[in-house]
Amino acid sequence: MTNTHVFRRICVYCGSNRGARPGYVAAASKLGHTLAERGIGLVYGGGNVGLMGTVADAVLAGGGEVIGVIPDALVARELAHRGTDLRVVKTMHERKSLMYDLADAFIALPGGLGTLDELFETLTWAQLGMHAKPTALYNVAGYWDPLLALLDHMVREELLRPEHRAALLTGDAPDTLLEAMAAYQAPAVTKWLKPTQA
Repeated sequence: MTNTHVFRRICVYCGSNRGARPGYVAAASKLGHTLAERGIGLVYGGGNVGLMGTVADAVLAGGGEVIGVIPDALVARELAHRGTDLRVVKTMHERKSLMYDLADAFIALPGGLGTLDELFETLTWAQLGMHAKPTALYNVAGYWDPLLALLDHMVREELLRPEHRAALLTGDAPDTLLEAMAAYQAPAVTKWLKPTQA
């Protein structure tokens, strides 16, 4: 059976810095333009700087919908993007919860600790069967290769099930990534431990 997701909005996790490589900015812009071309809205962290600002500006330039979600304590620090439908919340927990509620899927561009926090919370909820929304890494210039290697190590060490590892989609181009996400089928949730370990 083929499962096809239709995306109204996709949440993009990414850095509030531009990163060391120009390719990160180019990729963020390309992703934003692709979302706008496909009529898919953007949900993101609400900043107007770094990769966050780049992806938002690209969607806006293409006439797309952009919803930014930012805690009030970060409005000044992350330079909130006033050109978006900006939702100001009280806490980081509220930020992640609202971003999750507004989106049909998730993509992580290169980013730092905040991006990892958002990504792994989304993956953990999927692992627990709390949602079946696709989650993907946009692996620009191999940025996510070390993380993927760690996840493979976790599988070999039997601390991560192969099907949960496979639930994290990966691609290096927006079109192919979105196609893989549209075809995504969530794994069945089963007991993690072997019967002899329970």
